[in-house]
Parts: sequence; C-alpha cells; structure tokens
Amino acid sequence: QVQLVESGGGLVQAGGSLRLSCAASGVFIGAYGIGWYRQAPGNQRELVAKSSTSGRTNYADSVKGRFTISRDSAKNMMYLQMNSLTPDDTAVYYCNVDTFAREYWGQGTQVTVSA
Repeated sequence: QVQLVESGGGLVQAGGSLRLSCAASGVFIGAYGIGWYRQAPGNQRELVAKSSTSGRTNYADSVKGRFTISRDSAKNMMYLQMNSLTPDDTAVYYCNVDTFAREYWGQGTQVTVSA
C-alpha cells in the first residue's frame, strides 16, 4: 500500500522560510517522477515543482528562484524548500509521485504566510 505523508507546514511571516517533507512508503521514489502541488481556497490545484529521475526540474514561474525541490532516495523522502515566502504562497501543499501507471498523493499540509 502506497502512502505519502507530508509534514513541515505551518504559519510563517512574509519573507520567512519553510521546508516541507514528504515521507513515502510502499513506493520507491527514486524510480519515479516526483512533484509538489498546492491548492489555495477557491483555486484549482496547481503545480509548484517537479523533478524527474534524471534530475530535471520544473518550477511554476511564481516560485522560481525561491523554492527548491529535492529527494533523498536512500530515505525515500522528498522535500520542498521554500524561501522568501509571500501571502500568495498560502495554500495546502501536496506531494505527488507519478509511477506512470498512476499517481499518488499525500493528504496535504497547510502553509499560511502572514503579511
């Protein structure tokens, strides 16, 4: 059974930083593409960052230069380092693993950035 569990969300002031973590079980993330998505109230879920197994990364324009996606395959963990946060970054953040056959999602972690 595949399970993804996010942690590291919380309340932070604008300009601050947070590091989100996602612990995977039942799937080896080193073999698949990974990603972080977010959904703000009233909005659709959107891609924040993704990383292929070759290390190629893609970021939403709104987070380029501020956020960094990474993985530790030995620990079966993925991370999202978020710097210079703004209130527009407030959302529920979800980790994602794409195994080609299907995608798996975590339950989400709330990030709130105060002005």
